[in-house]
Amino acid sequence: MIASRTRAFALLLLTVSAAAVMGAEQVSVEASLQGTAVAIEARATIRASHALIWQTLTDYDHLSEFIPGMLTSHVIERRGSAATVEQTGKAGFLLFTYPIEVTVESREEPPGFIGMRMLKGNVKQLDGGYRIVKAGGGEDNYVLLWSGLIERPSLLPPLITVPLMRSNIADQFLGMVKEIERREALRTGEHEGTRPLILLQLQEG
Repeated sequence: MIASRTRAFALLLLTVSAAAVMGAEQVSVEASLQGTAVAIEARATIRASHALIWQTLTDYDHLSEFIPGMLTSHVIERRGSAATVEQTGKAGFLLFTYPIEVTVESREEPPGFIGMRMLKGNVKQLDGGYRIVKAGGGEDNYVLLWSGLIERPSLLPPLITVPLMRSNIADQFLGMVKEIERREALRTGEHEGTRPLILLQLQEG
């Protein structure tokens, strides 16, 4: 009963969050336990130019301005196609909150992949990446994918691990999608309100 209520509340929170995003036709977020880690996969179909999508994904110094839960984000070193980024934030679900302090390496592989791996921090494992895939239906139609593994913090009860991780990654992914759509609307002069609401799909393994 508690587990079903937790999943239902997570669904309500994510649906409310999704209602604020205009433009992306569909967003899906899936989460499943893999040992002590949580595997997350998120995808969205976006109408925006490839250059703008890439620019937004790699705007590391301004991520905290539009990614929910992220408090600071600063590039501290660049070496070729790799950027070292310090980030702080917090993850929260129901009555539980967990501070995040990490240093990550972002590896840029144009035109379609940005990988991330944790160098140090208070999260045991944080590995993932974005992929940009061309979609049909127009020149500026793309599928944005994020997949990764996040180690479950030992302080958190296993019961809420998947809902918490899924909720926070979904919020962050939706924040990125919303910012891409906002910048695209400014670029094209199209009002965001003329675009359809997204459909959010959730799946828990």
